[in-house]
Amino acid sequence: MRAKGVAGCSVAMLVICSAIAARADGQPAVDRKLSRHAKVMGTVVSLTVWGQDERTVASAARAVFDEFDRVNMLMSSWLEESAVARINSAAGNGKFVQVDKEVMSVIVMSQQASKASKGAFDITVGSFRGLWKFDEDIDGSIPDAKAVKARKKLVNYRDLTVDAKRNRVKLKRKGQRITLGGVAKGYAVDRAVKILRERGVVDFILQAGGDLYVAGKKGAKPWMVGIRDPRGERHASFARIELENKTFSTSGDYERALLKTDDKGNKTRYHHILDPKTGRPATRSRSVTVMADDAITADIWSTALFVMGAQKGMKLVEKKKGVEAVFVDSNNKLHISSGLKKKLTVDRPPSDGV
Repeated sequence: MRAKGVAGCSVAMLVICSAIAARADGQPAVDRKLSRHAKVMGTVVSLTVWGQDERTVASAARAVFDEFDRVNMLMSSWLEESAVARINSAAGNGKFVQVDKEVMSVIVMSQQASKASKGAFDITVGSFRGLWKFDEDIDGSIPDAKAVKARKKLVNYRDLTVDAKRNRVKLKRKGQRITLGGVAKGYAVDRAVKILRERGVVDFILQAGGDLYVAGKKGAKPWMVGIRDPRGERHASFARIELENKTFSTSGDYERALLKTDDKGNKTRYHHILDPKTGRPATRSRSVTVMADDAITADIWSTALFVMGAQKGMKLVEKKKGVEAVFVDSNNKLHISSGLKKKLTVDRPPSDGV
């Protein structure tokens, strides 16, 4: 996932740039960057470490990828034995489903975000599974508008009853489903960061699709990351920022997307981020990047803000402690929250296009 980009950067979804030599705290550092990659949770997970030997990095990477596998087993909608699958199978039968504390904590955070975003983030969009096909079932089809309208009636986060004290949940109506696709990778990143720090790995970048955590430094300087251009080439960025011990999460309409051309030659973009209120791909944003202290917060809010759009979303960001955001709206206009305006370097406007 690398190619040459702006300012000498190597570009992925977010970019790793150059720095050298000794750590800022005066301690010697190995002048070397090592990377490991694996496909887990339906995406490429990449670990890039500065200043560690190959054996340490290889061992740490195995532990990270194993943790992603473990979280996937708990939270995937596609595995019959997962907690999510059990919740969905029991929808409408009136009985609670027992889940472990980890799954409960993620569901509780999701429900809190649903309330705060007034439904822009809603894990019951899982009810559209099999209708909109952007995951393992992607086949290029677009569902009939009547089918979408009918299925939309099953989407309502208020229909998910959460008993946090007893670690159990239930869905109100038959046919309803939840998905943790908008939050599980963020949770897995946070878990993996904890594992890396326990192993003494302090200078690294961990990326899982659009979710990225930056820790420590690259030699004497901070890591530099860039924000992908929604309509540019895959490895192109339009802006960059120095980061240390922060998360950047990007939700965009360019991943898992389809372009359809009608009889008049007009193109329409369909993508996997659904607006719970319309049952269709959200239309107010091209991309939203969120900076936060932890990955699960950034993961949730990049999705919620993408659906909300810049006009409503930025008002919420400016009130929300510890969250900053960069919007590229549907008209290709750039919006930067006040906490990032002096930190973010915009190299050029985002590319235009459908």
